[in-house]
Amino acid sequence: MRNLLTLLLLLSLGTPVQARGVYQTPDDFLAEVFGGNPPKAAVIWLRGKVKTAAADILGHNYPALRIRYWGEAKRTAWILEEIGKEKPITVGLVVEDNALKNIRVLEFRESRGWEVRHGFFTDQFNGARLTEEQKLDRSIDGISGATLSVWALKKLARLALYLHSQTPYAHDPP
Repeated sequence: MRNLLTLLLLLSLGTPVQARGVYQTPDDFLAEVFGGNPPKAAVIWLRGKVKTAAADILGHNYPALRIRYWGEAKRTAWILEEIGKEKPITVGLVVEDNALKNIRVLEFRESRGWEVRHGFFTDQFNGARLTEEQKLDRSIDGISGATLSVWALKKLARLALYLHSQTPYAHDPP
């Protein structure tokens, strides 16, 4: 009986530790998105209306003056971070034709909420667009026990869609 209790205790302690980590590097994510040949990074400066919109979406100022992105044709890729409960979650997002094509947790640092990295959750974002009010055009189901991580990914999805709309890749070429 004592061995069984020890085993159960070890299993319950092991899950969060195993959930933390790097699931994919930013370089590998970009190589996957752009068929092994990512374009040169571009930058969006966070000032004026862009800074205000980003702060409205996140509920706070983004912690940088500029955000790098990669783009070609009507596709952009973003590597963004948002705090879950206490630590940043690094997420790769792809926007194509003004809709979210892919969202992937690249690195998770929290002890709870790691379930947001799985396809059963992230697949809900595929095809999502922004409304005029800068909200997602669909409901995203939460995960019990991962509320703050869910909120973080929803904010980053909205931010990537908004930022994409500010790039030349969001519009048809002349």
